[in-house]
Amino acid sequence: MPIVILLAKMPPAPDIWTWITIPAIGGLIGLMTNWLAVKMIFRPVKPRRFLFIKMQGLIGRRQQELAKAIGHVVGNHLVEHKDVIKSLNKLDFGGILGRVLDTGLGPKIQELRSLPLIGGFLTEDRIADIKASITQSILDHRETVLDEVEKGLSKGLDVPKLVEEKVAAFEILKLESLILQVANRELRAIVMLGGVLGIMIGLLQVGFLWLRG
Repeated sequence: MPIVILLAKMPPAPDIWTWITIPAIGGLIGLMTNWLAVKMIFRPVKPRRFLFIKMQGLIGRRQQELAKAIGHVVGNHLVEHKDVIKSLNKLDFGGILGRVLDTGLGPKIQELRSLPLIGGFLTEDRIADIKASITQSILDHRETVLDEVEKGLSKGLDVPKLVEEKVAAFEILKLESLILQVANRELRAIVMLGGVLGIMIGLLQVGFLWLRG
């Protein structure tokens, strides 16, 4: 019986258009707000002044800091000198040295073979033996060569600085394209979530107005 009395005292329910219109407006506002927030990550690309406010996209405004952070992560945690050396260990050193000797020594050997006395000793088999001997000698000291390469990389290859300079030099539109390739689905989900939350808030508003009325 008390429930019946309570229901009788409740105000009439809002009409169907109220239930549709207010949540729809809330959803549209949520969509547009989140869409604008996502766009402002990248836009405006260059600083713009709106009234007395200077505005620029987050990526453009913080590009130098972003570049430094990416360089630090890549250079100190993802790609280190020892990783480069490990990759070099997987190379076919013998094949590479053979091709280098063919390219570098080939013209000189042909020049020597044209000489009257020396040319007679430089047969194809003897040249092949010389190349094989040089290649094997280097391969026998492979670890020493790699150690020297690592020392050279440590002195001459600053991965964090290199990555920082590359990212800092990127055009904003290129950075936007790269980020969207990775996170486009997530950014779209953020926009849609704004619409869903707007609809839910709109429904709550209608329900609140009903109960208050």
